[in-house]
Amino acid sequence: MADGKLKKKLGLLDLTLLGIGSMIGSGWLYAALRSSGFAGAWSGYAWALGAIMVLFIGLVFAELGASVPRAGGFVRYPNFTHGNLVGFVIGVSALLAYTSTAGVEVEAVRQYAMYWWPALGQSDGSPTDLGFFMQILLLVFFFALNYWSVNVFGRINTIVTAIKFIVPIVAIVIFFGYFKSANLQVPATHPGGVHGVFASLTGAGIVFAYLGFRQAVDFAGEAKNPQRNIPIAIMLALGASFVIYILLQFSFMGAVPSDLLKAHGWHGLANVFNSPYADLARSLGLAWLVNLILVDAVISPAGTGNIYLAGASRILFAWAKNGHLFKALGKVDVKSGVPRGALWLSLILAIAWTLPSEFQVWGGLIAAVTSANVLTYMPGPVSAAVFRKRLPNLKRPFVLPAFAIISPLAFIASTLLIYWSSWGVDELLLPVLMLAWVGYALFAKNDQGKGDVKRAVWLLVYYIALFILSYAGNFGGKGYVSSPVDIIILVIISLVTYFWGIASSYETPVIPEEEDEHQVEYHEGTEAKTA
Repeated sequence: MADGKLKKKLGLLDLTLLGIGSMIGSGWLYAALRSSGFAGAWSGYAWALGAIMVLFIGLVFAELGASVPRAGGFVRYPNFTHGNLVGFVIGVSALLAYTSTAGVEVEAVRQYAMYWWPALGQSDGSPTDLGFFMQILLLVFFFALNYWSVNVFGRINTIVTAIKFIVPIVAIVIFFGYFKSANLQVPATHPGGVHGVFASLTGAGIVFAYLGFRQAVDFAGEAKNPQRNIPIAIMLALGASFVIYILLQFSFMGAVPSDLLKAHGWHGLANVFNSPYADLARSLGLAWLVNLILVDAVISPAGTGNIYLAGASRILFAWAKNGHLFKALGKVDVKSGVPRGALWLSLILAIAWTLPSEFQVWGGLIAAVTSANVLTYMPGPVSAAVFRKRLPNLKRPFVLPAFAIISPLAFIASTLLIYWSSWGVDELLLPVLMLAWVGYALFAKNDQGKGDVKRAVWLLVYYIALFILSYAGNFGGKGYVSSPVDIIILVIISLVTYFWGIASSYETPVIPEEEDEHQVEYHEGTEAKTA
């Protein structure tokens, strides 16, 4: 494969809509119902808390992405500051998160398409042979859209995202016409209260709904004026998505018929509404809205799946640039400006996530997608603090205000979100990452490899501490440690790990000089290692 350059084709609108298009996917179709079951009227606090926590994380990456714009930056920054071992383990987490999301979204498309074509699925919702074939064809279609040009990909995403806006806005307007304030007085009991707010952040898919902010960072290598556009795109995408989601939440809760709510409660509605917004519209006698929502239920996850297949290829491209995959995957096609080798591997892995249910171990990891995403964010605040400390004169077009407060808070937020994902998720995901750490460390023979191990000890200890506390805690664990003691312990673990991670970095970050990336600039008096 000839080695070309990434095409700088994505403007501010493209980057913003990549973020919004990722957030307004299948999540909006379920999150309001599930959050109501966890927290009732307190769901609004959950959406606000989730937005603030993700905003802290996003602002840290806004500074990183603006100062050192790199395709797949979430995987590359830890490699720059701590070496190959940390970069490899974070890459494993990103691989799980990204390649699975495209597969999960096409499954959502197929399940909703069953309303018109029942032969696509069985009675339990699993795919028939025809349904499985349809999922593969859809992934191949996404592959084709991405294969030819990043410009084509960006334009199609802009159109699809504009369409995806229409139905949620229509639903908001119509359902607020049936709003009953008395509904908000009905408490949630599973678990309800503050515990319900925390549990709904991951259990109801609230944080999952916000994770698309990362697209502006992932596509930094293809962005026009990334120093300006990446921070703005992150903030615009998060802000717009928060407004849409909070309005969807309260329009849904206020429109639920009183008799249904009285009979089942917020938690019991999950047994009544299989497709929450469509079933709510049906209960209100709005047949036209039912069909409109079901059409969007196919379009929305399809658009998100397309974005994540493209994003996965940039992550694999970045992993190859770190030296952890075949060099061919780190090359860019000369004509299209697309990392086609990485895109091929993304397609294969996405198809693997949609394999039939008998692959229980592989399929079981799907529940860990949200935590896998958050675990790729966790090192970001540490890397950003290292750049601040070791490269004080690095040109920063976006300087995060109150960095000394927001950066550790972003790390704490990541840790809390992983913990709140529950023991059922952490017992699957954390051992995979610990094994990846140990496996890579066993091959560290030379001085550089041994140095990478020393710079990565903090990460392994962090995983072990989280694993133990998740087991002993009261979010799916044994309940040996109750709230708020568990939260206090988590904050302490987070702060110790954060400052330990900063102290364990390279004396000077190693930032490769790459002809297909944007130039990294330094003010006078600063030197950086290059590789």
